[in-house]
Amino acid sequence: MTISASISVGVIIAREEIDHPWQDHVWRVVSILPGAPDISKWQEVAQGDGWVQYHAATLPLELFRKETSAYLYNLGNREPVIYVVMREAEEDDAPNPVEVHLVTASPYEAQDYLDTGEDLVDSVEMPEDVLMWIKGFVDQHHEEEEFYKRRQVKENLKEHKFGQEPILELRKRMQNGSAGNG
Repeated sequence: MTISASISVGVIIAREEIDHPWQDHVWRVVSILPGAPDISKWQEVAQGDGWVQYHAATLPLELFRKETSAYLYNLGNREPVIYVVMREAEEDDAPNPVEVHLVTASPYEAQDYLDTGEDLVDSVEMPEDVLMWIKGFVDQHHEEEEFYKRRQVKENLKEHKFGQEPILELRKRMQNGSAGNG
């Protein structure tokens, strides 16, 4: 049985102009809004000199019982964060140049997306009410895993392995002059 919890969060992203020889702008996550309404298309929220902010998506932030150690690690950081995974639109005529794919509180899941090299992963400070919700979930469902040290297994040197005669046995036989018998 999978134990999970979920809340809806709105993702606010910004398109910011930059001075760079190969690109003229970057996409950056600005904030998340817990309990935001669903939206069907991007909504502009603020604009300034060289930047525009959009409510780009409302997605579920899901927590799973088996991932509580990841959430605990995140909560233990100086500034806990929410990770947002974005992807560049595949079609040239797409209505939005990037798509918000996922929001997560797990740094391990975010790292998996970073490892592919195809996704944009950004983080934003975790709002206090989301922090308290995640902390409550972890307190309720986290189970410390016991560490079991493996015991060393002593090998029996006289035991034949892989169909070959042990080197010690071969040397004894050769010293006794019985190398040809066998």
